[in-house]
Amino acid sequence: MDFGRVLTAMVTPFKADGSINYAKAEQLAVHLADHGTDTFVVCGTTGESPTLTWDEEYELFQVIQRATAGKAKIMAGTGSNSTREAIAATQKADKLKLDGSLQVVPYYNKPPQEGLYQHFKAIAESAPDLPVMLYNVPGRTGQNLQPETVARLAEVPNIVGIKEASGNLDQASQIRRLTPPEFAIYSGDDSLTLPLLAIGAKGVVSVASHLVGNQLQQMIQSFEGNQPQLATQIHLQLFPLFKALFLTTNPIPVKAALKLRGWDVGSTRLPLSEPSDEVVQTLKTVLAELAS
Repeated sequence: MDFGRVLTAMVTPFKADGSINYAKAEQLAVHLADHGTDTFVVCGTTGESPTLTWDEEYELFQVIQRATAGKAKIMAGTGSNSTREAIAATQKADKLKLDGSLQVVPYYNKPPQEGLYQHFKAIAESAPDLPVMLYNVPGRTGQNLQPETVARLAEVPNIVGIKEASGNLDQASQIRRLTPPEFAIYSGDDSLTLPLLAIGAKGVVSVASHLVGNQLQQMIQSFEGNQPQLATQIHLQLFPLFKALFLTTNPIPVKAALKLRGWDVGSTRLPLSEPSDEVVQTLKTVLAELAS
């Protein structure tokens, strides 16, 4: 399964009453598919998955699937810190004929490496025809998926890649050394996409692609096309946006930025809160500079 270069970790739009705005999600998905997105990661961290019910998630999977049929692939965030729960969710995603599953490292319970291996292996084997992407984000989960464990998991036929968001380039290099070339590494941080391309990554699971998807595509294609200077130029142009989108907890800033661009995606659900005036002003400044 080829998920492409730019995978958008899609926000979940909400109405004023806090319910999901499925119509807005459909409109946004179509727009993003036309502006650089190869694959949607639905109900991941940026989609506020911790505060969504499974019923809401399954409905959202289907809405985005219908809206973008033939334009982009759908990867479902069906991970959990309960292996049984992740298996049930992943099997349901498989029945919906989605294109893949994103599996986050179990959070809070901090399993050892052997537990992580058995967890991901059991999930993948429960839906052997569904491609699985691992998701390592120790800053949120409290546990790091070690390169040696990733290498073992890469031997499972339908575990096809990893979203590596440790922020550690040495770790990403070691994963590349230990895994076969067809095992796809995706940056989990927009600002590290270009450095990770240099050590064998394929692309990015992006937040910034809500706003600059075409530019991210151009940056990656320039790097692949032996135009590293152009790739660096684009990276540096986008770098202030990359940093501004993480001035506070994701997805608070990107939702605010989308509103500034005319997309009323609503607020975040508690316990996430509204952005400060300073964050909004910084986003306004950065977006104005990009538009100039």
